[in-house]
Amino acid sequence: MNTVPALYSCRIAHVRSTPRRYALRHRTYLWLIDPEHPPLLPLWLRPLARFDPRDHFTGDRSSIRAGLDAFLAAQGVDLDGGRVLMLTHARVWGYVFNPLTLYWCHGPGGELRCVVAEVHNTYGGRHCYLLRPDPSWAARADKEFHVSPFFPVDGHYRMRLPPPGERLDLTVHLNREGGRALTATVRGARRPATVPVLLRLALRHPWSTLAVSASIRLHGVRLYLRGLPVRPRPDHRTEKAT
Repeated sequence: MNTVPALYSCRIAHVRSTPRRYALRHRTYLWLIDPEHPPLLPLWLRPLARFDPRDHFTGDRSSIRAGLDAFLAAQGVDLDGGRVLMLTHARVWGYVFNPLTLYWCHGPGGELRCVVAEVHNTYGGRHCYLLRPDPSWAARADKEFHVSPFFPVDGHYRMRLPPPGERLDLTVHLNREGGRALTATVRGARRPATVPVLLRLALRHPWSTLAVSASIRLHGVRLYLRGLPVRPRPDHRTEKAT
């Protein structure tokens, strides 16, 4: 089992195949943490990394782990106290935007029981997919949530989500009728979650989560100016875990 917390210096790429090819890439960094025991940084460093339960699931639970357990319970899944690994952006200078947060959920014996993919869009909505990866870490899920203004809510995702080790290597494909519409990849290298490493990454990527959100909006404007039609946005609200 991976030692946490850890940091990953990452390169994220999105390649759109239809209706015209378009690629965007950016660099950032992600945290791997145990959501039951998030890292507690020195007071002076906390503006650079805060893990707030309000940023995940229904946002009204006492902890991120409590929010996850409530979501899983609504799906009929009980981890029996098993460990969870969470890959996410931290809140930086009071702001966070997490396009994708992943939770590798284990039973008490260390066996993987499921993976949860929590997706946020730029409209403030969020949605969770419960995944059951096969032995090659591949999983499939029908698309149920509006993410891009240029794609309707149809098709399905094919994902490969091996748990982070020394390297981070994630792939998400969106397949629609007629073929593959989008491929997103996250590639990264593990770094120890020490104060010097965090400071170096924060200096290299200041306002890291704001930069991710701004980049998505900027590329959306470029696609709109290139003539891509905007799809109506469904009324998706934050999922309620019961």
